[in-house]
Amino acid sequence: MAYSMNDLQEILIPAARQELLPRFAHVARQHKKDGSVLTEADLAMQTRLAGQLLAQYPDTVFLGEEMDASEQRRLLLSDKPVWCLDPLDGTSNFAAGIPYFCVSLALLHQGEVVLGLVYDPLREECFAADATQRATLNGEPLATPESGLSLQQATALVDFKRLQPSLATRLVSDIPYASQRSFGSVALDWCWLAAGRSHVYLHGRSNIWDYAAGNYIFLCAGGFASTLEGEPVFTHELTPRSSVAAVDQGLFSEWCACLGVGLRD
Repeated sequence: MAYSMNDLQEILIPAARQELLPRFAHVARQHKKDGSVLTEADLAMQTRLAGQLLAQYPDTVFLGEEMDASEQRRLLLSDKPVWCLDPLDGTSNFAAGIPYFCVSLALLHQGEVVLGLVYDPLREECFAADATQRATLNGEPLATPESGLSLQQATALVDFKRLQPSLATRLVSDIPYASQRSFGSVALDWCWLAAGRSHVYLHGRSNIWDYAAGNYIFLCAGGFASTLEGEPVFTHELTPRSSVAAVDQGLFSEWCACLGVGLRD
């Protein structure tokens, strides 16, 4: 079965506008066992998109962040294509009224990502990539810039909370870049990086529904990425992954050398 990007956007975009925007900054939060935040918006989006995607594409299965881990593991073993959804990436921001969140959808097949969509309903920005290996932003070609910058001139997106303390301490005490940000939505971080809104990226631990679509879009846009161990970021399993990335080869090489990528146990 063919998967039309236009058809998928017609499912995803209205859902985000109707389920997320009216609840933005107006929902109560709960805390899951892992300490992360959950709101009724997460659940409403997941329920709606699961129903619509499975009705439109009955040859697929659906894996959402707000499902039981045993069910998620079972679904990843399916021979069918798997929709992998983060219904609201950046839930803490969303509940607090911070305008940085999105919905992230990837299609996994035969152990690979074959399609990614990340939609920011506040900015009305839809980042996408599919089997053509071309990334787009609102339908226009998206390509990571050749920055021409050294690491000392770069803006970094770094999530310190999930880094090993020794690495986090080193980056604070011996700052290797010009400026640092941490915004709070993994999927949107990847897309902003693809758009050149920052230059290098580091995250110590994100889940498959956080990174699958965004990382795929970033790579299709021409970016460079690996784990801290020097492996591809995506793996077809639930084990959280670290992420190291840069918009061009020169910056990536310098950033990897700074972090000791591939030299870790």
